[in-house]
Amino acid sequence: MAENMEKENIFTLTDEETGAETEFELIGELTIDDNTYLALIPLEGDEDEYVVLKVEVDENGDELLVTIDDDEEFDRVADAFEDTFMGEIDLDEETAE
Repeated sequence: MAENMEKENIFTLTDEETGAETEFELIGELTIDDNTYLALIPLEGDEDEYVVLKVEVDENGDELLVTIDDDEEFDRVADAFEDTFMGEIDLDEETAE
């Protein structure tokens, strides 16, 4: 997937295989080992699922969002996002009581 457009935490991503465009909302950003990763949730569809993409810079200096092909890197980043999200959820639940 590659980023086409960004406006106020909304990204329009194009699937490289099908060409289909989908809008996503940014729900989190982490920097791990000098790499930036974004967690995005589709604006339409299942709100329980999100995608994690890596920010890379192309030869023109433009930022692109790319899938993480390395399983070990993906697992490490997904675990970090899960830990972050679970911490936020726990904090919110404790505050609500």
